[in-house]
Amino acid sequence: MFDSPLSASAYEVLGVDPTATEDELRRAFRLRLRQTHPDAGGDAAAFIQVQRAWELIGTAEARATYDRGHGFSDEDVSWNGWQAPPARTDTRPKARSYGHPGGWRRERYLSLIREWAGHGVEVPDPYDPALVRSAPHELRRMLADALAEEETARTVSDLGMGFTVWHDVATGPDADEKLDHVILSPSGLYGVLSEDFGEIVRFRRGEIIGTGVDGSPIAALLARMRVVARAARVRFGGAIVVLPDDDLDQAITALGKVRGVPVVVVRRSALRTVLRQGVPGARDIGGNELFDVRTRLQQTVRFV
Repeated sequence: MFDSPLSASAYEVLGVDPTATEDELRRAFRLRLRQTHPDAGGDAAAFIQVQRAWELIGTAEARATYDRGHGFSDEDVSWNGWQAPPARTDTRPKARSYGHPGGWRRERYLSLIREWAGHGVEVPDPYDPALVRSAPHELRRMLADALAEEETARTVSDLGMGFTVWHDVATGPDADEKLDHVILSPSGLYGVLSEDFGEIVRFRRGEIIGTGVDGSPIAALLARMRVVARAARVRFGGAIVVLPDDDLDQAITALGKVRGVPVVVVRRSALRTVLRQGVPGARDIGGNELFDVRTRLQQTVRFV
């Protein structure tokens, strides 16, 4: 929570200015607790957010750390919370990976932030928390989605050599008509969408809905999967939508078959389990078929 470019800050959740005194902060916390408490007709998710906000800025020490990391301090400190983390030294076999996860959206974000903040010239730190927080929603959403794709890539990479993943797969003439990930595993072949809507989402008739949801994400995902399936002459076993943990009430939501394809929406922390166990209703792939599917995709997939 509060780690996404789309998230409200701890101060915004409590309804106070970042310069609020300790007494003002404490009064705001108590007020927001009463307003959001489920027993008083409040929203349970908002109630949890209020408690989490207090954990982050409720003490002087915690507040100072939070302010440094989120651009509310004038101290000159290095913070890369919205940048890709440094590479880790890990000798375990990794999944086969092709393409650049989040690459197109990161490049697009950098171009847009330069236009907005620097009028086309380089800005000192395009990931500065204060700058990102003040940027238009379109830019923050672009960065949030890039980070979401990178997180999915890290999860899949750690699953080992039994998995193969293609990132930023082209499915149309425009770069934004792409499939975030195609994942081949012993549990099936999946098309995967990595998103960050910045809010808890709901579902209706096999689709994701919410104030921050544009269009029909699941319908778009399935359409892009069909493009890849036709080109490579393969059959997808299921579709997976990966969201930040804070965007979902429960870890795994199975939507059943949508247009004949099993679909699940999962928290980021549950993706590993779903990929190992398989999407409910998906067809397993094994033996020679797995090798054949990998070869067909490798010969066909194009990247944005």
